[in-house]
Amino acid sequence: MAHLGVLALQGGYAAHAKSLRALGHTVSEVRTEADLASVRGLVLPGGESTTHLILLERFGLWAPLDAFVRAGNPVLATCCGLILSARSVVSPPQRSFGWVDVQVARNAWGRQVHSFEAPADPGSKIGPVPMLFIRAPRIVEVGARAEVLATCQGEPVLVRQGMVVAGAFHPELTADLTVHALAFGHG
Repeated sequence: MAHLGVLALQGGYAAHAKSLRALGHTVSEVRTEADLASVRGLVLPGGESTTHLILLERFGLWAPLDAFVRAGNPVLATCCGLILSARSVVSPPQRSFGWVDVQVARNAWGRQVHSFEAPADPGSKIGPVPMLFIRAPRIVEVGARAEVLATCQGEPVLVRQGMVVAGAFHPELTADLTVHALAFGHG
């Protein structure tokens, strides 16, 4: 059984923990470098990316988190996590880790009132899973090192590069565990 962590500085981390436990994993909330050192995989949840950037610096997690991911530990990055994982961010530009060879535009699927649920397009590598978009980033460019796993309305919404799976939507807010199982397997 894998001991996984969910970055718990801000945002929707509790729902991710519930999904991981449903797959049989043990889960810890990660707020410190010591917390991070105790887990073998990590979820970067949705939330507000500029707030996450401030808190990562405040709690001294920027360098340890970067080292954790670059060491090859599995990571699931959703919504805000996708933004933090991207090679570059536009609308507006901001700092990111660069783990996934994509460019993203913040909140580009629309404001909160434009939230929607849709299935992955037919032909997506993960099947027709339900996807919930809430102030979601849009993947505006996919580089050669990133693999598109799912599209919605013809646009890439779930990608993988190495051990990082990153999505524009919130899989933790549906009952479907496909995306979590893809990133971490079963416990």
